[in-house]
Amino acid sequence: MLSILDSETAARTILKRHAWDEFPVPESLLARLETLFGERVTPDEAVRRILNDVRREGDRALREWTKRLDGIDLAAIAVAPEQIQAAVESLAPSLREALQLAARRIEDFHRRQPAISWIHNSQDGTLGQLVRPIPSVGIYVPGGTAPLPSSALMGVIPAKVAGVPFVAVISPPQRESGLPHPAVLAAAHIAGADAVYCAGGAQAIGALAFGSESVRRVDKICGPGGLFTTLAKRQVYGMVGIDGLPGPTETLVIADESANPQFAAADLLAQAEHDVLASAILLTPSRALAEKVQAAVAHQMEALGRAEILSQSLTNNSGIVVTRDLEQAFDLANEYAPEHLCLLLRNPWEHIERVQNAGGIFLGETSFEVLGDYVAGPSHTMPTGGTARFASPLNVLDFVKIISLVGLNESALRAIGPAAEVIAREEGLTAHAAAVRQRLQ
Repeated sequence: MLSILDSETAARTILKRHAWDEFPVPESLLARLETLFGERVTPDEAVRRILNDVRREGDRALREWTKRLDGIDLAAIAVAPEQIQAAVESLAPSLREALQLAARRIEDFHRRQPAISWIHNSQDGTLGQLVRPIPSVGIYVPGGTAPLPSSALMGVIPAKVAGVPFVAVISPPQRESGLPHPAVLAAAHIAGADAVYCAGGAQAIGALAFGSESVRRVDKICGPGGLFTTLAKRQVYGMVGIDGLPGPTETLVIADESANPQFAAADLLAQAEHDVLASAILLTPSRALAEKVQAAVAHQMEALGRAEILSQSLTNNSGIVVTRDLEQAFDLANEYAPEHLCLLLRNPWEHIERVQNAGGIFLGETSFEVLGDYVAGPSHTMPTGGTARFASPLNVLDFVKIISLVGLNESALRAIGPAAEVIAREEGLTAHAAAVRQRLQ
């Protein structure tokens, strides 16, 4: 089920990146959209119509689209404090303690990230920067194939550390209760969210972007999601900020002959179970290790749940690549720019400088990606789809903005004003040049 490939074949298949519009849309999804809209529409057009409805009709559109898409009648969109408290109290003590431990570690990590104002005074006057928190942020927490309370912690806590005054969580309703999953509600409370809303999909993103009778409009939307939430984030960008356009989750493991094949197999399976589009790839110069990992994956799968998801993600998007050597493995990894890069190497610290593109590096067999998903400290919301070439994991800097400070004096005007005038005239901006000339005269 998990194929062993050579590097050339892998480069054409599992390591090849695709643009958003190159992914085929399943016929079953197009058929469902046709039933919902009464005509053939693309996912992008469907999202556009949902967003327009939410912009015009607020809560009514949220309720209508939740009923049509999820089959759930929303009693209320804003979750009441007593409902959140009941969710906290309903948790098993072990889960509540685990979430609290994770929250402490996430907060400690992000408090160490520098985001500072500075002012520099010189004979020319003053220059500097002012760091200010974004006024309001919405964190989307998925509720599809599995509830993700960890995503509430990973989104809310960096925002609160950054000083954002209002942080809201929005998450889809569960069919049984009509509320977000109790663990998500509890995690939002533990993380310090200021409000929790009940909605999912494109309509949830629209509510955060436009506001409604029940949902307060925010300035930036963050958090992972599926196809429709990601398309919605792309369409509302500019009206609000977004953290990025997350795609399917992915892990790339580089291992040498010293790696434990059972651990490597476990790490690949942990990634592959997220959803059918997840990608779990092993790069190794050891053919013997590749074959042992392949056998271990097949054996360990027998004792795991989510068999259909595992089968599809391992068959379609994952694989083991036998490379010429470790150098080629790192070259392929940098080109692929994975969300998670796991180094199961004899001495992983020796290889850090080789890594140029990755959302996060996980060093050694006791520092594996699952710990990063929950309790290590950094946010698990990381760049996917090759965007680690230019993007970073969610962090404190995502929740602040920098304001430049300019306070120059007469001496500076005399020293640099003529250069400004020359550049302005070269650009044909005579009013700019005149503004400088008037002061110099």
